[in-house]
Amino acid sequence: MVCYTQLWLSILQFQLSLSSTICSFFEKKKQFKLFSPLNTNRNTIISKTLSWLLRHAALRENLNVSPDGFVDINEVLQHKRLKKISCTPEDVREVVATNSKQRFTLRDRQGTLEICANQGHSFPVDNLELIPVMPYEFDYVIHGTYLKNWDSIRVYGLKRMKRNHIHFSSGLPSDKNIKSGIRFDAEIYIYIDINKALLSGLNFFRSVNGVVLSSGNEDGIIETKYFLKVVNASNGSHLTFP
Repeated sequence: MVCYTQLWLSILQFQLSLSSTICSFFEKKKQFKLFSPLNTNRNTIISKTLSWLLRHAALRENLNVSPDGFVDINEVLQHKRLKKISCTPEDVREVVATNSKQRFTLRDRQGTLEICANQGHSFPVDNLELIPVMPYEFDYVIHGTYLKNWDSIRVYGLKRMKRNHIHFSSGLPSDKNIKSGIRFDAEIYIYIDINKALLSGLNFFRSVNGVVLSSGNEDGIIETKYFLKVVNASNGSHLTFP
């Protein structure tokens, strides 16, 4: 009888231990899910989705875009990519407030929360809030790009491609005052004589987040005659151009 009692107690102790282990496992799994890279990148997912929608896909995704580029936040949140992660207006507010490049603007229009991308559109936005750049406001502006693009750029100049504007910065990524307008992983920096370009008739604008923009000439190009210098970001050497 004693033997059976001891056996029963041993089995009970094992079951309790197993139950504790299982509970611990699922608790850790829950914590892992909460703090996994996927979850901590939630704001990045929201930011990238907003950029894609508001800069490029709004029209083909049937969003109603105002002449100045704003969209009702409720329309945006109904998009399947944001519904999938249960994105809320509070999530969007956080992303806008914490976005290091200040890519978005929120506004309250007659009680309706609206959002727009500050620049970077590939579809027409007639009344986007842009400030004209005047001669001698800057000594130069910089476009950051990659070495793979240089063979084409050195011959044909900078092209706006499918976007409405070519993007520039008033400084390098290492300048803590520069928040947007130049890629932080750019391999070459193209310095533009903005005053020469302005005085020859090209238009430049400044977005609300400080990015300098130009649509180039009638062909959407800023020619190499406006290049001051081109610098290799990794070693500081200068690249030659015609």
